[in-house]
Amino acid sequence: MWQLAVSLTVEIYKMTAHFPSDERFGLAAQMRRAAVSIPSNLAEGSRRKTHKDFRKFVLIASGSGAELETQIALVERLSQFIATDVTPAKELLYRIMQMLTKLD
Repeated sequence: MWQLAVSLTVEIYKMTAHFPSDERFGLAAQMRRAAVSIPSNLAEGSRRKTHKDFRKFVLIASGSGAELETQIALVERLSQFIATDVTPAKELLYRIMQMLTKLD
């Protein structure tokens, strides 16, 4: 799952690189932070000693995934201003969210 989350982060970076320059510090930056948060929290949680601590970081990763779902939906609705293919990111995120739900 961590590897998929890293792949998702790379996909989000590639996708947001094509956003208009006025979005560099807006939606693009938020999407990048949310994407980076997913594998980061999985990594941190996996190093924790207790299942309770691990679960806490899984929930944080899941919350970041939910943020990213919303942001991708916004990009789709803003397609007249932001022309990019969100399908690869959506598919990766869907798989990751399914996995996170099973861990919760």
